[in-house]
Amino acid sequence: MISRKNASISKFIIHKVGNKFNDTKNAFSEKVVDFDEASYDLMLPFLLKPFGSLVQSHRFNHHSNITLNEINSYSNQIFNDDNSFIETSKHIVTHLYEQSNSSQIKTGDVLVVMFEGIEFNEITTNALGIFKIENKVNFFQTYLENNSYDVLVQKGISSKKVDKGCLILNQSDTEGNIIFSVDNNNYDAQYWINYFLNIKYADDANSHTQQYIELCKEFSTEILKTSYGAQEQNVFLAKTIDFFKENEVINVERFKEDIFEDDKHKTLFDSFKKEFEGEQNLVIRNQFDVAESVVNKEKKKIKTDIKLDTNIQIKLDIDAPEAASEYLERGYDDEKKMHFYKVFFNVEG
Repeated sequence: MISRKNASISKFIIHKVGNKFNDTKNAFSEKVVDFDEASYDLMLPFLLKPFGSLVQSHRFNHHSNITLNEINSYSNQIFNDDNSFIETSKHIVTHLYEQSNSSQIKTGDVLVVMFEGIEFNEITTNALGIFKIENKVNFFQTYLENNSYDVLVQKGISSKKVDKGCLILNQSDTEGNIIFSVDNNNYDAQYWINYFLNIKYADDANSHTQQYIELCKEFSTEILKTSYGAQEQNVFLAKTIDFFKENEVINVERFKEDIFEDDKHKTLFDSFKKEFEGEQNLVIRNQFDVAESVVNKEKKKIKTDIKLDTNIQIKLDIDAPEAASEYLERGYDDEKKMHFYKVFFNVEG
C-alpha cells in the first residue's frame, strides 16, 4: 500500500494508442506536458488515488528470462536514463498497440508519467506510471457569443477514476520491481495484466491470503450454494473470515477440520481446490501467514444476504457465524411445495 502525501509529477506525456484490428493508428507527442496549477492539482490525485487502497502487489513475469519482459526493460531504461523518457514512452505505446489482438480492445489516450516521492513500506522512491484512458464522458461547456451565452456538449476524461493503470516502483525485493495495477474496464482480463504488462502476484502473505479467500468464495458459490443453499454458503463464508481473523498462520488441514463437520464437504473442497489451482495456474500453499489488511478488505466485499423469490431478504451477520446455524432453519413444506426458513429470536430490534 503506497502513500502519495509527498508525491509529485516530474514528467508527463500523452500519446494515443490505436487498434491494428480496426485499422486505427498510434499518435505520438513529441513534448512533455507543461501543467498549469489547476490541471496539476487535479491530475496528481486522479492518477495516484487508485493505488492508495491496494494491498496486493505484482512482479514482472516472463516464460524464459525476466530481462525479456518488455515493460520491465522500458521502465529500467527510463529509471536509468532521464533523457530517454519521451522515446521510451513511445515504445511503451507501441508495445501496448501490439497487444490489441481483437477488435474489442479499445483505443484511447495513454499517459506515461514519472512520479517522485512515492512512499512504500517506509521507503521513498520514484515510480513510473502507465495509464490508459479508454472511455470519455460527455460534459456541458458554456461559452459567450454575440453577447449571449450558449451551451455545447464536449467529450473529455472523467476525473473520477482511471480505466487502466500501473505503478512501477523503482524499488525491488528478491522477486524484482514492485508493481501495482488497476483495471476498472475489465472486459478482457488477459489484455492488460498478462499480455501488456506480463506480471504475476508477488509470492507473499498478501497473495497467499487473497488466493485462499478467492478459493473459498468460489467454492461457496459453485458448490455449497448450488447443492445446499444460500444459508450453507453464507455460514461457510462467515466461518472462513472468522478463522482468518483468529489465526496469524493458516494451515489448510486445520482449516478444513475447523470449518467442515462433514467429511463429504472436506472431499468436495479438496476436489474443488485442485480444479481451482489448475484453472488459475497456481499452487496454494498448505501453510501461510495471514495478511490482515487483505482479510479486512475481502470481508467488506462479502455479501451475506439470502435473497428469496418471494421478495423477502434475510441478512446474516458475517461476524457471528454460529448464529445462522443455531437460529436459522431451512426446510421444505410438502403442502405448499415450497422451501422455507424458520428464524428464532427473543426480541425484535
